Amino acid sequence: MKPKLLYFLLFIFITLAVILGLASYYQWVSLPSEVLTSSRWIVWALAIYVAIQRKSLTVWIVVSMFLGCEIGFSFPKAAIELNVLSNIFLRLIKTIIAPLLFSTLVVGIAAHSNLKQVGRMGLKAILYFEIVTTAALFIGLAAINFTKAGVGAHIEVAQSQEQRAEKLLSQKETHNVILDIFPENIAKSIGEGQVLQVVVFSIMFAIALAMLSDEKKKPMLQFAESLSEVMFKFTHIVMYFAPLAVMGALAYSIASFGFDVLKNLALLVATLYGALLVFILGILVPIGFIIKLNFKKFLNAISEPVAVAFSTATSESALPLAMENLEKMGIPRKVVSFVLPTGYSFNLDGSTLYLSLASVFVAQMAGVEMTLGEQIKMVFILMLTSKGVAGVRGATFLILVATVADMGIDPHKAFVVLGVDAIMDMARTGTNVLGNCLATVVVAKWEGEYTD
Repeated sequence: MKPKLLYFLLFIFITLAVILGLASYYQWVSLPSEVLTSSRWIVWALAIYVAIQRKSLTVWIVVSMFLGCEIGFSFPKAAIELNVLSNIFLRLIKTIIAPLLFSTLVVGIAAHSNLKQVGRMGLKAILYFEIVTTAALFIGLAAINFTKAGVGAHIEVAQSQEQRAEKLLSQKETHNVILDIFPENIAKSIGEGQVLQVVVFSIMFAIALAMLSDEKKKPMLQFAESLSEVMFKFTHIVMYFAPLAVMGALAYSIASFGFDVLKNLALLVATLYGALLVFILGILVPIGFIIKLNFKKFLNAISEPVAVAFSTATSESALPLAMENLEKMGIPRKVVSFVLPTGYSFNLDGSTLYLSLASVFVAQMAGVEMTLGEQIKMVFILMLTSKGVAGVRGATFLILVATVADMGIDPHKAFVVLGVDAIMDMARTGTNVLGNCLATVVVAKWEGEYTD
């Protein structure tokens, strides 16, 4: 079958399925459930056929996302068990990150012995991170003040949300943002998934290696270079499992939380997605124009990692693939391996936007009037507290609770957002990965290391 005809048929069936679904939901017509179910499965069959024909990982991931939603909706009991697929994938990805970061940073820094450039890249990256994340915070603030999603809302905290919140809060520890940058035990840092600590250790190791004579440096460089190539091949193998992991993650989320949770908090979710879209179009796209970014080439490079991050709601899952794709795009390994992992701690655009938005939402819901000055003060506090939390499970929620408590509001009021946290987490995680990929290109352009 010709591709154009196939896509036309897929479009027709998707349109038909949506119309039938809306007609049934709003009771415009009375349709047997079998008709609705069969129309959806015809769409999935066509989508799978398209994915087989295209032989593209991105297409398979997108198809798996929708298929996962269908399985979670139609077979919730079986879907609950599919979470094991995403957990297997994430475990395999975590085994890649530390050796990949170590080997690429060592080769990138020690092989060139340009230590001044490392410091220069660090300063430029941190400056860029601060400017962009601050813009994200203010966009989140403007969005929630515009929609006033929490004003007049009376939402009861469900027992499941209460239990989940208490579980996250029980893990809360006192974190010193500066101290947590430095590893005390590299094996512990790797085990806990502390990406920034692995980066710091690898940079110091690479600097020490660069100070050695060529004779003593060569064996370690050869080992690091071989290790990095092995880990990239390892990534290729693991990514074949990504569509199944994506399907399992979405099926589990839909089966666990369903679509009903959107009823009370739909405006909050819509506000977040709208604000993230404004941030991408109003901040990231203009930055791309300023640096004369080849958008087509960039989108081809980041589509897969962003899709993986969005569907699994985990930034870590996209890191190895993002590093490899940016390298293929033409950005030197020394820039990619330094800027991208660092951004995972200091450039969480989606998460910082969400924090300012959600904090004011909770205040609105609690009936607390925040002046413009108080909101701006809160933004500057979030500029500091949102840094250095990568690798801490539930860190975004913990920061939200702490921020709400500082405003004199009962922290339990924040528990309601957990009902739609999975849906919002996908959007903010995808934005985090997109923002960090662009940051890597920006720094490479500033350093004169990349032209396209």
